[in-house]
Amino acid sequence: AYDLLRLDAVDLRGEPLRERRARLAALVRSARELAARAAVPLPLYLSPLLHEDNWPKVDARRLAARSHGTEGLMLKHQLSSYGIGRRQPEDGRGWWKWKLDPLTLDGVLIYAQKGHGRRSGVFSDYTFAVWDRSGSEPALVPFAKAYSGLTDQEMREVDEKIRRTSNESFGPVRAVRPTMVFEIGFEGIAPSRRHRSGVALRFPRILRWRRDKPVDEADTLASLRALLEQVAAGGAVSLHE
Repeated sequence: AYDLLRLDAVDLRGEPLRERRARLAALVRSARELAARAAVPLPLYLSPLLHEDNWPKVDARRLAARSHGTEGLMLKHQLSSYGIGRRQPEDGRGWWKWKLDPLTLDGVLIYAQKGHGRRSGVFSDYTFAVWDRSGSEPALVPFAKAYSGLTDQEMREVDEKIRRTSNESFGPVRAVRPTMVFEIGFEGIAPSRRHRSGVALRFPRILRWRRDKPVDEADTLASLRALLEQVAAGGAVSLHE
């Protein structure tokens, strides 16, 4: 449990976080005592609070977040009310998600599909691949799908190039001749039996179009799997070979 928004029909969202948290702690403590007396398991726990006396220590906590399977730290002002969505209070007493820098790999665009809404006439949903150099001939293995990160102008350029270099269609999906490299950012990486690459990425998106990079110099399946092992081990991450 992270927060308490309503108690005994009273809306607490306008109360300071410090008071909501105290009420939440008392409520959880009371519930657990009742459950213990009744010999009933109650898998209800308070979220941990982290206390540090300087920013370098807080940053060290943030940098260790990936080894815990999280995106970073959530910093909350003790006097903050409970806001809605991304809106921040004018008095500065808000919340801040201090995220890790994304993991990155350079992938080759190999499939494309038209988007929806205002992008319905443009190829804007992309599949990216890395090189598998384990066999006698290098092959491109899909590892991520992404559709955000390009400007409208870049998307138009990519769309034009896709139309010139696509060589097969599979329903709405176009196979694209490998000519474009993009830097892909993502928040996490985990093993997956569903994906041919053997990994699944969390929140993949395009960081930039690598016009400067030849297709042959895109990242490899070996580097992708090494990144998975590094993250699983909680060690320092090398983003590229």
